[in-house]
Amino acid sequence: MNSLGFDKSPKDTRVVVAMSGGVDSSVTAALLAEQGYDVVGITLQLYDHGAAVGRKGACCAGQDIYDAHRVTEVIGIPHYVLDYESKFSQSVMDDFADSYLRGETPIPCVRCNQRVKFRDMLATARDLGAEALATGHYVRRVMGEAGPELHRATDSGKDQSYFLFTTTKEQLDFLRFPLGDMSKTETRALAERFNLPVAAKPDSQDICFVPNGDYASVVSKLRPGAIDAGDIVNMQGNVLGRHEGIIHFTVGQRRGLNISARDGENNEPFYVIKVDAAKKQVTVGPKEALAQNKVALREINWLGGDVPKSGIDVTVKLRSAQPPLPAQFHMNDSGSGSLTLFEPTLGVAPGQAGVMYQGERVLGGGWIG
Repeated sequence: MNSLGFDKSPKDTRVVVAMSGGVDSSVTAALLAEQGYDVVGITLQLYDHGAAVGRKGACCAGQDIYDAHRVTEVIGIPHYVLDYESKFSQSVMDDFADSYLRGETPIPCVRCNQRVKFRDMLATARDLGAEALATGHYVRRVMGEAGPELHRATDSGKDQSYFLFTTTKEQLDFLRFPLGDMSKTETRALAERFNLPVAAKPDSQDICFVPNGDYASVVSKLRPGAIDAGDIVNMQGNVLGRHEGIIHFTVGQRRGLNISARDGENNEPFYVIKVDAAKKQVTVGPKEALAQNKVALREINWLGGDVPKSGIDVTVKLRSAQPPLPAQFHMNDSGSGSLTLFEPTLGVAPGQAGVMYQGERVLGGGWIG
């Protein structure tokens, strides 16, 4: 078996590497090339680069395509750029705008992995005769008794398993994640050893199509006229102020409410408790009103073997940066499910994901309804 699990020599194993122009995917390609694999680099052009060219801390910008090509020249592999701008706009950007207009807090990077990278790019890799598609994600693919499993990365600070919960079993058969056992420090050191021109390039920080984190501006361009003003109310329904569009608010938000932080004799700060798109209304209240121990999930993707007939104990992440919380999960016949948290938690936001684990293994996840 070679290092990717195939019963053949590396030189007889073609691997397509998804190259974003960043250090992680570049090191992935260089590592596999050094090991003697038949490596082909693919970069997706996902959107109109104009406003993002040269912007530090972005991914998928015009500069990134150039950087990916420079890397492939250094390591000596072929490189193809595929125009996916229309598909990305329909599958990811439109969903992002519509999700905000429903009062949700979307995660477009998950949708991009689900609808573009791990679906269309994977199909392209097969068309090119590849045995596998490799990415620079910090996550591990571990062989279990019933086949490959998705596990958290060794470096918990870089683990990206939360963003890959929609990965299907069939996709996991084809995917490889060479950086899953590495730290970012080790990856940077390898980039320097390989003399890659992106060795010192900053990590991506923003959503690629959202310049400077200005979500409202992007949504207003995608959905002209859809951002309407409305009321900010307390939990009793009393109007406390006005807002310029629900897209400026997410559950758990404290800043930017533009209202007094007083409610009668209560001097506690207000938090966003609910965003009601139909009423164009934002409800605010005290921090304790955010506490929930019941969470509904929809569009569940299950990777944990047989679907449990009854409740199963799990740990769950309800935000990407949140530590896993102990809970019990129940799956419904409709493909949805529910979580009962052992202790109430704050700021559960529709549109985010609930990703479930047993130990280091990803059992699956769904969208918070």
